[in-house]
Amino acid sequence: MTMNFDMIQRAYSAFPGKIASARALLGRPLTYTEKILYSHLWETPEAPLGRGKDYANFGPDRVAMQDATAQMALLQFMSAGIPKVAVPSTVHCDHLILAEHGAKQDLTSSLDLNREVFDFLASVSKKYGIGFWKPGAGIIHQVVLENYAFPGGMMIGTDSHTPNAGGLGMVAIGVGGADAVDVMAGMPWELKFPKLIGVKLTGKLSGWTSPKDIILKLAGILTVKGGTGAIVEYFGDGCANISATGKGTICNMGAEIGATTSVFPYDAKSAAYLRSTARADLADLADGIAAHLQADPEVAADPEKYYDQVIHIDLDTLEPHVNGPFTPDRAHPISEFAKAVRENGWPEELRVALIGSCTNSSYEDIDRVAAIARQAKEKSLLTKSEFTITPGSEQVRATIERDGQLALLESIGGQVLANACGPCIGQWKRHDVQKGDRNSIITSFNRNFTGRNDGNPDTHAFVASPETVAALALAGTLTFDFTKETLVNEKGETVRLDAPTGDELPVQGFVPDPDGLVPPAEDGSGVSVVVDPASNRLQVLTPFAPPQPGEYDNLRLLLKVRGKCTTDHISMAGPWLRFRGHLDNISNNMFIGAINEYNGVPNKVKNQITGEYDEVPNVARAYKAAGDGWVVIGDENYGEGSSREHAAMEPRHLGGKAIIVKSFARIHETNLKKQGMLPLTFADPADYAKIQEDDRIKLDVASLAPATQMTMTVMHADGSSDTVMLNHTMNAQQIEWFHAGSALNLIARGK
Repeated sequence: MTMNFDMIQRAYSAFPGKIASARALLGRPLTYTEKILYSHLWETPEAPLGRGKDYANFGPDRVAMQDATAQMALLQFMSAGIPKVAVPSTVHCDHLILAEHGAKQDLTSSLDLNREVFDFLASVSKKYGIGFWKPGAGIIHQVVLENYAFPGGMMIGTDSHTPNAGGLGMVAIGVGGADAVDVMAGMPWELKFPKLIGVKLTGKLSGWTSPKDIILKLAGILTVKGGTGAIVEYFGDGCANISATGKGTICNMGAEIGATTSVFPYDAKSAAYLRSTARADLADLADGIAAHLQADPEVAADPEKYYDQVIHIDLDTLEPHVNGPFTPDRAHPISEFAKAVRENGWPEELRVALIGSCTNSSYEDIDRVAAIARQAKEKSLLTKSEFTITPGSEQVRATIERDGQLALLESIGGQVLANACGPCIGQWKRHDVQKGDRNSIITSFNRNFTGRNDGNPDTHAFVASPETVAALALAGTLTFDFTKETLVNEKGETVRLDAPTGDELPVQGFVPDPDGLVPPAEDGSGVSVVVDPASNRLQVLTPFAPPQPGEYDNLRLLLKVRGKCTTDHISMAGPWLRFRGHLDNISNNMFIGAINEYNGVPNKVKNQITGEYDEVPNVARAYKAAGDGWVVIGDENYGEGSSREHAAMEPRHLGGKAIIVKSFARIHETNLKKQGMLPLTFADPADYAKIQEDDRIKLDVASLAPATQMTMTVMHADGSSDTVMLNHTMNAQQIEWFHAGSALNLIARGK
């Protein structure tokens, strides 16, 4: 039976009435996204909400957290003094498991290495009413899809790929931990009402093309910031031909175009997945209101009238795609990819091919790859590249073990990793390369920023479907077009790979995971949560201080960032994940990946006090010790990537006052606001060029008010100055966060 079924029943019973009220308020038919958003508003609006303009308060149905971000989220929740979460919430241990030798050994090693953190998360979960998914149970987004996602629902999660649940018709949005605290505390969650991008899918996928290729193509159309401030809603007859997990793949990687989230309508594929994952009760309930779990018919008939932007993708003509390197929006159809590899001088030899991750680790994904492996055995082919497989959950792993796919993959050279994120987030102890070794890898993951997978900035990482990854692994080169070229097998024969087929769902049903979930205590009041003051992994939080008069009058410039600055540049993952619960220790990775505009290298900035160059965290600590606040200057789409709020908390902890950039990615901008940092943008992006290395900055914070500009005075070392106008998106409530020192400070005061 479906977990939290009573909550879903209550939501569904109210859904038709809320939609009717929203339709009357707007005076027109509704998109599916609007139905979900308006039915989850905290209070009834008096007028339609302006897309991309008005802030709105929502009441999400549930919260999901992964172990790396849950540490800081739950440390903040503990600080708020609230006895129990107000909505169903879960913690999933998937990020801290290092991939090195294989599933069994890696899980054992990681359990030992991270025991303190896992014990902390388990005890906090037990005390505060949170479901705890143990290490090895699976990747958060796959586990959520299998157990918690429901059509028409709203969820927030402390991971940027939370939108994966959109594959089952849920508005699921990635947030920082402070946002999760709001919802777990029973407070409304604030979001600027998003714009809507409609993606019309027509036709049917065939041959080598898979659902992943839809989002790879869309990333090439919209770029990494084209979806910022918008929800992507898929519609059209092509949707009905895509499995629920395939839709999840598409929604998952929607994070790479900056979208707030992505969502598909409920259909027969959704119902089939619910029934296959032991939720027939939910499928029956959803079938009863199916007409409400999709856009109104008028929307599909005239989409330009209802969406802010409409994009059409014809699935009949779509090719397999490969995106990269170094950015997920550099899209190449397979017919053009080999040429791009040669023209750009990217390493042609394929060192490692990796399938799995939260994006592509479903039963269907593995079954289609197993079909390629079966062909390889029949045609005497072995992988020429290192080849790894990451199941998405223990339920998937056990099922593909029973049905024989795992044995097939291992027989052609595959290595099975633990049911965890692993190489996707830099948790990969790779032995075949060193820094500076130019090499290529290809993954079925979602994100391929510089150094993300293995810490080597010279690894050229490409993103593709599992089918494409497997085919290229057999070739050992990026320049193989499997749709029309042949391979030479172990016998010296010329062979061709046939397009794979596979089952969307297991014929015999899934093998359940009876041990992965640890439910919370009925009464957690007697449960103790202990944090050792001497720990280097966990640290109880100290509230950030409210701003004081004069603090913003003579700020130093810590860093002016050149080009792309993702949350990976601001707060790296990989080996740093072990400090995610210790703010002071993890702050030693602050901005160490960002490129300094003045010297073109990372992690080397001028200390204005000494005149010497040093590592960024050291200089920030020197300024803080001297009582000097500082700012960072950045470029476009600053903070792109992960939802990790450490990228906002670390600058705040080390004395930062403001981040001033050309434009922000949504989640990171919100995280900065929550922590009491000022996220400001140049009114004229050309003013970025005016900032010099030895400048001092004055910000007119006394003028801070909604919908107003702020004056920045830039004082140069030669005695001259420039006046620069800055914009911000802070509303009255968010300005209160700033004056209180952080949003958490207000929660702790009971406001």
